[in-house]
Amino acid sequence: MTRTSPARPVDIESVFPELVAHRCTATRLHPRPGVPGRHDSSVGGPFLWPADEPWPVCTERHRRGYGERTADVRLRRRVLAEAWGRVPAPGQRLGPTDEEGDVLRSLKRGRHVPALGDTDPVPLLALAQLFRRDVPDLGGPADQDLLQILWCPFSAHHGRHEPAVELRWRRSSEVGDVLAGQPEPEVVGFEGYVPASCTLDPEQVVEHPDIDLLPDGLRERIDAWEGDEEDLDEDSVLYRSDLSVAPGWKAGGFASWHGTGRADVLCSCGARTDLLVTVASKEWDGGSRSWIPSEDRAASQDMDANTPTQVTVGRWGSMNVFLCRADPTHPARLGFQG
Repeated sequence: MTRTSPARPVDIESVFPELVAHRCTATRLHPRPGVPGRHDSSVGGPFLWPADEPWPVCTERHRRGYGERTADVRLRRRVLAEAWGRVPAPGQRLGPTDEEGDVLRSLKRGRHVPALGDTDPVPLLALAQLFRRDVPDLGGPADQDLLQILWCPFSAHHGRHEPAVELRWRRSSEVGDVLAGQPEPEVVGFEGYVPASCTLDPEQVVEHPDIDLLPDGLRERIDAWEGDEEDLDEDSVLYRSDLSVAPGWKAGGFASWHGTGRADVLCSCGARTDLLVTVASKEWDGGSRSWIPSEDRAASQDMDANTPTQVTVGRWGSMNVFLCRADPTHPARLGFQG
């Protein structure tokens, strides 16, 4: 299905013509539950991975045998989706049956792999793969047409509370025999690191910078145009939520700095960076409903409508992945917004 972001409620460039010089495009990925193949762009789908290339592992020191079984996370989601998705018979209540409740109660956190040491290698979890043919705003090495994103699903890396992320770039035409069985960690630290299998419906949109990135004078004029905060209501149009950065999973465009305020993200070499990908907990929230695709509006209140990937970053935030402008093969830099 093609997904279409509605026209912005205000043509902000006609109000502030200076914004034309600051605009760019981004590709909203619009992940939705599905069954992608290895040759498809996807979130949580199978990778086009060479059979003779070792699957990456995490060896950074952190507790890795305690948490939830990856298989249990998927089983819980399946049971709940079936329970809440069916129409109850007369006299029956909506939700899990007693038997399903027993299954759900049996899926507990714990030390499921006690023999696993704090530095034993554990396979990274496949998060997303993007083909350049599908994503016109995909950055990175121009001679590589496939980006694969993996992460270690534990929040204890680099001395911070965050997952470890690895990027793999490749030429898809050079992949011969494909790895048959995709490795996965037996245990994850948090169920929100396990992506649901999703196909993508990429859509290119126009974005404007987060208001914190605009020149002082322009920012002040936009603030005055929005009016006093106490006069705002649910129908008010705001630059940050409605007219600048698109919510949800996307490639390219601008990063939102709503949680931390503006920050300069520099590569380890000192060069400036560009936003590569945003991994989002929600496709929209109460403040960004104007971005809900037209095709999703009728079902926008349904359970999990705005959380199709089941990925949660922080407290319902987002993870921005930045690449070095001078050399995109340098290690990516991460930024988190709550």
